[in-house]
Amino acid sequence: MQAMLKIPFLFLFATSFTFAQSALVGRVTDPQGKPVSGAKVQIEPLQKSSQTVAGAFQFNNVPSGEVTITAVYPSFQPVSITTQLREVTLQFTELASQKQSIVITAHTVEPTVDLRNSEVFNRTLFTRDDQMLQQMNAGISAGQHEGGGKSLEIRRFGFNLDHGGVNGGLKVMVDNVQQNQGTQGHGQGYLGSLKSLSPELIQQVTVINGPFSPAYGDFSGLGVVHIQQRESLPEQITLRLQGGNFNSGRGFFGYSPNVQKVDSYLAYEGSYTDGPFQNPGRYRQDKVNGNYTRQLSNDQKLGFRFLYGRNNFYSSGQLPLDLVDQGKLHRFGALDPSDGGRVNLGTVSTYYSRSWTNGAALKADGFVSRSLFDLYSNFTYYLTDPILGDAFQQHDSRLQDGANIQYTQPHKLGGTTALFSAGANFHDNQINVGLYPRIGRNPFDVATRANAHVTNEAAYGQEIITLLHGRLILSAGLRFDEFRFGVNDRVNPLNGGVQYGGRWQGKGGAAFTPTHKLPITFHANYGRGINSIDARGVVQRPDQPRLATTDFYQVGASSHFRRFSFSADAFLIDHSNEQVYIPDDGSFELKGPSRAYGFESKASYELTRHVSLNAGVTKVSNSFFRGGDHRVYVDSAPHFVANAALTVARWNGWSGSARMRAINHYRLDGDDPSNVAAGHTVFDMGVAKKIRHGMELNFTVDNFTDRRYYETQNYFESRVTPVSPVIARIHATPGYPLTVAAGVTFRLAGK
Repeated sequence: MQAMLKIPFLFLFATSFTFAQSALVGRVTDPQGKPVSGAKVQIEPLQKSSQTVAGAFQFNNVPSGEVTITAVYPSFQPVSITTQLREVTLQFTELASQKQSIVITAHTVEPTVDLRNSEVFNRTLFTRDDQMLQQMNAGISAGQHEGGGKSLEIRRFGFNLDHGGVNGGLKVMVDNVQQNQGTQGHGQGYLGSLKSLSPELIQQVTVINGPFSPAYGDFSGLGVVHIQQRESLPEQITLRLQGGNFNSGRGFFGYSPNVQKVDSYLAYEGSYTDGPFQNPGRYRQDKVNGNYTRQLSNDQKLGFRFLYGRNNFYSSGQLPLDLVDQGKLHRFGALDPSDGGRVNLGTVSTYYSRSWTNGAALKADGFVSRSLFDLYSNFTYYLTDPILGDAFQQHDSRLQDGANIQYTQPHKLGGTTALFSAGANFHDNQINVGLYPRIGRNPFDVATRANAHVTNEAAYGQEIITLLHGRLILSAGLRFDEFRFGVNDRVNPLNGGVQYGGRWQGKGGAAFTPTHKLPITFHANYGRGINSIDARGVVQRPDQPRLATTDFYQVGASSHFRRFSFSADAFLIDHSNEQVYIPDDGSFELKGPSRAYGFESKASYELTRHVSLNAGVTKVSNSFFRGGDHRVYVDSAPHFVANAALTVARWNGWSGSARMRAINHYRLDGDDPSNVAAGHTVFDMGVAKKIRHGMELNFTVDNFTDRRYYETQNYFESRVTPVSPVIARIHATPGYPLTVAAGVTFRLAGK
């Protein structure tokens, strides 16, 4: 193993590289210095054109001498440069009043950094569900909640979001389809449907640090992660086969035909792993993904997508650490071998876009989704029932449908250029949800059972004004969400009923660049976000707030100067009172009001056009509940989250990355500072080598220092046998040890 590790280390940390003298590379950015994807770039006199991906473009076989490069993008005035250099940056500075192209998206004005992580998604062999969120380097701490294939626990800005939907929430979108499931059998805002994604199909990931964009509503209080999948693949045939330790195997196949005016693909992924657990995970996944996009004309297109995924698994559960430390229980052992689950889900969606010669653009989409979810858990073992035990089954059967529409219009406003956007969203959930005591995987009673119907309608508008020749950008937005919470309780009809709730959310921001000669931009942003509450909690507690709010304040600065970019900001987050319905036992928990403040910094440096280094740190200075007769601190989330990565892209056939992620130890009790969860620092690495045209070898090592750590840790009472004492203790999910995967990828019949 040591010999295998030496080769990729030498490759990843080399500092001298040979440039192809005939290549011209560059970046295209917006007035704030953000990378612009999808811009058309032309080079004269070669009469060649290209399109940017994550802001980057490249032309090969460019002869020496002067060339003229022009970048064009909807709603911006074209920008050109004549140069003999072979590394260039083009920056849009003015909005256009007349444009001909496809849909545009209104940008927020918060500080940001291009982390250049698309190469990681394209070349890395992923072996766990949580890895995609960890690659974003966005201050997000995500860990397996019980080991195996169960849901992720999300922590951000000093708050534990459970599975994504409380304490402000982290909204996750895939192709404009919301992934957070409200009133879910395993917790508000559950993100389990992310398990149906294939990393080979991810085109771009946009991360918004707070609730600054009016286009996003429920669960957006602590930010938005928008994952966009490809419309087609670069090659007609993509095949990847991989295997690794812990009896792991994975295969991906994608077919993307080369048809004029059509972008399409059909893909399948299948995988299996037992994990490092003594009770084998038997984690089997199957995913089918397809897209068909038709270019109806030069200014409009229509597309259809479908996504299906299923997974079956067993899990280790959250293990009492005192028994692990005493040697009575193995770190990868289990106390209830029947823990685990099974999930089936499918989504069909359609999208349409059109633009006009005056720069206006329209986009609309809709979807229908069906999911079946059964989770088998046992947290407290024999605490409540010393005879039959505390094991339970959580069930969620759900039909979702929704639609989104957005219209954007560049225009003049008092002699200045401006961009107006307006839109509306609709989301409907029909849910059969329940909790059942069980022996093994067989339920023997009913604890809770209900039919819930939750609808969410919203409308929003935003104006972005550009002043001082692009040096000052002002934005203001307003959004309103209306909810209907309907519950038919099938155990206790008195707990049923219908309640309504609505909330206005204001947004505002400014970005100021004193001079284009010194590329530094100062930012100030405010946004109010919301997160809904489990419908059962709303109906049973109509006197309590029905929507929680998050007020997010941010000031900072950012710069994009040639190969170097950075951002730094300070934030203050105020979260209102929130009632949390706990589906694990059907109880309620009241939280808030709370406050957190701190700072965040990110940087990226392109060492060469093949090698880049990026890093980020999020530091929460304090996080506490407001009010009361004494200070109580917010627990169960780290106050320090750091990421770093060294990425190599297409250097003499090599690609790869070395990545680090770290969190500090954190409180598990708001009153007792000695009751803490251990932090960790984990290193991962992946390399790919092109063997010949259309074929590459892949190699990945996760946790290559074999760090002993725990992904999630929680503090509560449990009793491990019917005659054992009741103990308040830390329960934890073990992190994977050193994990190796090797594979081969074929990319055939280029387009």
